[in-house]
Amino acid sequence: MKERRQFLKILTAFFAGVGLWLNPVLSILASGVKKVGKIILPKGTDLRTLIDRNPATLDARNLELTPLDEFGTMGLTDYAADLDTWRLEVAGEVQKPLRLAYEKIKALPPIERNVLLICPGFFANYGAWKGISIKTLLDLAEAHEGITHVAVRGPEGRYESHQRYPIEDILSDKVFLAYQVNGKPLPRKHGFPLRTVAEDYYGYDWIKYVYKVTVEKVQ
Repeated sequence: MKERRQFLKILTAFFAGVGLWLNPVLSILASGVKKVGKIILPKGTDLRTLIDRNPATLDARNLELTPLDEFGTMGLTDYAADLDTWRLEVAGEVQKPLRLAYEKIKALPPIERNVLLICPGFFANYGAWKGISIKTLLDLAEAHEGITHVAVRGPEGRYESHQRYPIEDILSDKVFLAYQVNGKPLPRKHGFPLRTVAEDYYGYDWIKYVYKVTVEKVQ
């Protein structure tokens, strides 16, 4: 009986050890599975071949940046913001609504990412976008708990567009606000002074001439 108990202890220890070894292995495998689904584009890919592709299915890390003078653009291109009066508003489910001048925005901690922009059927741009994390704005405005989405609007006036993004994409910085592209100030036709950069979204969801961010709780 004693020998049987010893055998069971050894067996239990063995499987516990196997479990400890398998756990990180399984975690690695699970992580790999999560990443499966995006096609890694090879260096030298012709961006013209991507205009009918879904950006959410593409891993663009190997692509060369598109020269800024070759960037395509759609929609409004001639809106002129007056920086003397222009302010970025942060409102909605916050304790401290904000109105930030352009220079104040540029003084915030920056974020920079290379992100692929596809306007389906028309063009694909791959740019180095620099700007601010919307998370920073949520912190400054003291956003309420339980927020679910952030809506971005621009430009102010008759041509205003808006898009709502889930909070997960905000917190991961998949969606942020850019004031610079390829090392240069955002050109007027591309949305100066601020535009949304929205990784995995089509170009029509990248709002130009942003003037307002609204924090929301969607039931």
